Amino acid sequence: MKETPLTADAAMALLRQNAARIAELANGVAPELLQTAPETDEWSPNDVLAHIRACCDVWGRNIARIIANDHPTFAGMNPRTWMKRTDYPERQFREGLRAFTVQREELLKALAALPSADWERTATVTSYGQSNERTLRSYASQLAMHEREHVRQIERAVTVSGPSR
Repeated sequence: MKETPLTADAAMALLRQNAARIAELANGVAPELLQTAPETDEWSPNDVLAHIRACCDVWGRNIARIIANDHPTFAGMNPRTWMKRTDYPERQFREGLRAFTVQREELLKALAALPSADWERTATVTSYGQSNERTLRSYASQLAMHEREHVRQIERAVTVSGPSR
């Protein structure tokens, strides 16, 4: 079942909150703990951040295409596929966090400049042999809500790591 997209204001607020929460969670945590998975077959906080960054790259680029063009058509890309093309998982958490913070500020600035009607601008996105209509708002909502789940994952990981912060 597809989730209803957030309002523009709610998406902006959640995108802002997610970024702030990641920084807050990492504050004071030893660098080696940010690179270590809490359990076998789980992602480290750094792996989670790498995935979040890949989602921001892919879905943020789609948002930029919708802003720049009148009803663009483009092929969708899975953020996990994109992540494999980056060195994000190999970078240190704090380096990745700095890059993510800059990227997030740029996205929020671009979104804040939009008239409310532009949040409903559309694109045709093709993937797996199908075409779907997506709005800028649906991408921003998807990014914010997907990220929220991963922020919780980082929170669990640093909590499991315990007081050895």
